[in-house]
This record gives sequence, C-alpha cells and structure tokens, in this order.
Amino acid sequence: MKTVKYIVQIVLAGLIIVLFYLIYSGVMKPINFEKEKDSRDAKVIERLKDIRTAQVAYKSVYQKYTGSFDTLINFVKTDSFPVVYAEGSEDDSLAVAKGLIVRRTFYVPVLDSIFPEGYPIDSLRFIPHTQGVPFSLQAGNITTASKVLVQVFEAGALNFDILNGMDRQLIINLNDLAKDYKGIRVGNIQEANNNAGNWE
Repeated sequence: MKTVKYIVQIVLAGLIIVLFYLIYSGVMKPINFEKEKDSRDAKVIERLKDIRTAQVAYKSVYQKYTGSFDTLINFVKTDSFPVVYAEGSEDDSLAVAKGLIVRRTFYVPVLDSIFPEGYPIDSLRFIPHTQGVPFSLQAGNITTASKVLVQVFEAGALNFDILNGMDRQLIINLNDLAKDYKGIRVGNIQEANNNAGNWE
C-alpha cells in the first residue's frame, strides 16, 4: 500500500514539474520572442542608417540618389570625396588682389570617411539575420506641393523578412514601428521626408 502511495506521489510530483515547465515556457515564449524581435529590429535600423549615410554621400557627389545596391556599394568602395583646401581668405581683398589665395583639391576615399575601419560594406544590402535577404532600394524624384523637384530614396525591410526563421505563430502586432509601412524603412519614395526612418 505504501509503495503505491509513493508511486502516486512521484507521478504527481513529476506531473507538477511538467505542468510548471509548460506554464513557464508558455509565458516566456512571447517574452523571449519580443526580446529577439527588438534585437533584430535594432540591427535592421542600424543597417538602414548606414544605407542612408551611403546614399547621402552618393548624392553629395552625383546630385542624386541611386536605386542600385551595386552602384552604391561600388561608390563607397572605390570613389572619393573632393576636399578643397584654401590658403588665405577671399574676404581679404589685398590677398585676392596679389593672388595670394591658394586652392588645392584633395580626394578622400568615401569608405574611410563615412564608415569605421573594417566595415563590411559588401553586407550593406542584406537584412541582418535573414541569410542573404536584401533590403528593397528605390530612388527617384518627386515634385512637392510647392512645385519643387526633390530627389528621394527609400530602403526597407518587410516584417516578414526581419523575422525570417522566427516562430510566426507569435507574430501578433508587428507594425508598432512601421506606421504606414509594413516593416522598417528609411526615406520615402512617395514624399519628401528628409530621409527619415519610420521608427524616428
């Protein structure tokens, strides 16, 4: 009789432990999912900021944005910024009259100027944690309400791409950062927004 009682107690204790584990993992699963989502979102945002930095640099040289990652990455890897060094001041009329104003143009590599040493520029096009899924990238121009022609670009990642490989049954509200875009993006191809991200 005592043996049966001990067996029942052991079985009940085991069931309690299993039940506790199931409840705990059920509570922790969405919490861990949100932590992972926040971590992935932060890395995507950092990469989008880098794309914005590269696009602004490209526009400073070519007066437009590009819709091609090949063009953008090649620009960052191989192109240079012209930097004009002036000796003397043009406000000094005597120096100007005597021809003492000297201007020299130097060229500084784009990659060294806008990114830290060792930056993986070839990965600029890829959404972090997606095993090679690229960001979308578009560029063009629009006319504002005040009839001004404005150069624009947009780079983005849909939530589906960001969460690739994660438990999709837990995706309940993924548009908390997105506003009108179903994901995270920087810039806007349809309106001038000063290259803002939709998380800002």
